[in-house]
Amino acid sequence: MTDEFGSGDVTYVEFPAAVSGPAMGPATIATFARPVGCGRTRGSSTAQRNGDCPLIGRSPEMLEVVERLRRVAPSVAAVMLIGESGTGKDIAAQLLHTQSARASGPFVSVNCGAIPANLVEAELFGYERGAFTGAVRQHQGYFERASGGTLFLDEITEMPVALQTKLLRVLESGHIVRVGGTEEIAIDVRIVTATNRLCDTLVRDGLLREDLFYRLAVFLVGLPPLRQRGDDIELLAQAFLARLNREYGTAKRFDPATLAVARTHTWPGNIRELKNCVERSYVLSDGLVSLDVHPVPDVASEVPFSGDGVRFPIGTTMANAERDLLLATLRHCGGNKRRTADMLGVSLKTVYNKLEGYGIAAPLLRAAGER
Repeated sequence: MTDEFGSGDVTYVEFPAAVSGPAMGPATIATFARPVGCGRTRGSSTAQRNGDCPLIGRSPEMLEVVERLRRVAPSVAAVMLIGESGTGKDIAAQLLHTQSARASGPFVSVNCGAIPANLVEAELFGYERGAFTGAVRQHQGYFERASGGTLFLDEITEMPVALQTKLLRVLESGHIVRVGGTEEIAIDVRIVTATNRLCDTLVRDGLLREDLFYRLAVFLVGLPPLRQRGDDIELLAQAFLARLNREYGTAKRFDPATLAVARTHTWPGNIRELKNCVERSYVLSDGLVSLDVHPVPDVASEVPFSGDGVRFPIGTTMANAERDLLLATLRHCGGNKRRTADMLGVSLKTVYNKLEGYGIAAPLLRAAGER
């Protein structure tokens, strides 16, 4: 089935007719133009550039994901996407939007971990002029901007617990009140959320209120890590290389042996890591591309931590254990904060905030040679 939306660049997805059958093709977003009304919003770091197409595959795991997305997309049910960082949750959210009756409305993507905790309420629900120092004009929040469309709340577990109560109230009443205001404003949005945490830990570890979880997870969709997708690794690598060849007018191709190596790599950064790996290897090659799957920055020795493991004596406080684990993982990753965040299953913003709280963010930045 092929659906077209808008004009110019066409956004389409080829859905298999069923999850099983003798002739199932790949689930492919061939040209992923940004949906109507979709744009990068302040506080959002998830919107993909046109041409990025990580929702490609023909593995049973991906065909099952696509079938679930196909079934739930036309409804108004709240969807929670669960998967490791870099598995394509943002693209799946955009797909839910473009395959719904709200496709002509706005798609607003918000990274909850990228907004300072004291500003989350004002950014989500908006504020009135004079509501606080610096509020010099009325401001529409993400809910109002997404009216008639889809609001994608990425990294939902990064939302402060205190604000989760207000979010639950908004979802139950269908109305918001701007900060500093008294008027109730009706909202008409479909909520899609995403997290890189395991489903059974969300409520148990206090990351998400139980009542809010059941509101947001009417329909759960789990995206598999790249290491479990078999031949999809090669399909994705070829797609990324083809895009680079089109962009630069070249005809580079993969060394056949390198694709076999890619199948054995664990890809902790998933599709995002593969995409960056292909781009890096493309730049370094003349004609035959060999994937450099183990780039090791020459900065590890400069990071002021040692040891490949972490030991905690009985009685260690949770705060100290967390600190030691974060710093040890940062050292293991050669000072790379994004990779550290992926390994720990937290957002990059959380890593920066923790390091800043420890008073060592700036030294680490210089030691790791980050730019």
